Amino acid sequence: MLISDKMAAAINTQIGNEFGACIQYVSIAAHFGTENLPELAKHFHKQAMEEKDHALRFVNYVVDAGARVVIPAIPAPKSGFKSAEEAVQLSLDWEETVTKQISGLVDLAIKENDHITRNFLQWFVNEQLEEVSSMDQLLSIVRRAGETGLLFVEEYLARMGRIEVPSATGGTGDAT
Repeated sequence: MLISDKMAAAINTQIGNEFGACIQYVSIAAHFGTENLPELAKHFHKQAMEEKDHALRFVNYVVDAGARVVIPAIPAPKSGFKSAEEAVQLSLDWEETVTKQISGLVDLAIKENDHITRNFLQWFVNEQLEEVSSMDQLLSIVRRAGETGLLFVEEYLARMGRIEVPSATGGTGDAT
């Protein structure tokens, strides 16, 4: 096995966190769909798929490292929101929490002198910069628009979905 039991357990916990984020984003997307805000719904469906992909990256890593994948129970997501701001704030808070979780995994890899895992985690470190930044930007736009101006948010997301924005990691990707 290329990683310690402790590292495998920590990554398995993160797999659960990533699947939890996926389910939470599906719930947020459904909320926006119910509110007839299709661009916000689409944005959060896309976020959900990204979180699922993150979970699967971790699953594949654990398997490749020769450890056992043990996916923990996933808590039920929050499904009701008083406002768009509340839903997006929850998403930003979640991304900030995930950033701390990834940092904790990096710290463990450093402590264990696990260069393979540390190298693997660097992609997630970079990804979290993009995730927190884009969610913070969306929250700012939602706040400026207010509940009566959510159609402006819809237009912003539609526009952003049509253009490529350079990312902080040097590649291109859309801003959502």
